[in-house]
Amino acid sequence: MAKKRVSRLMTIDELAEYLGLGKQTIYNWLHLKKITGIKIGKVWRFDRKYIDEWLKKCSRAKQ
Repeated sequence: MAKKRVSRLMTIDELAEYLGLGKQTIYNWLHLKKITGIKIGKVWRFDRKYIDEWLKKCSRAKQ
């Protein structure tokens, strides 16, 4: 029996929900190159690992 892989790639909708933002904000960030994604055909996908690393870099909280 094959193991089910958990996809690290998120859609625009999933990323917007994950970040608590609107989809238009994600599109704006893509246009401004504030965030990167993978375009497969006409559909954008975002690597959860990259997003989590990006969030850590953007964090203003200092420890």
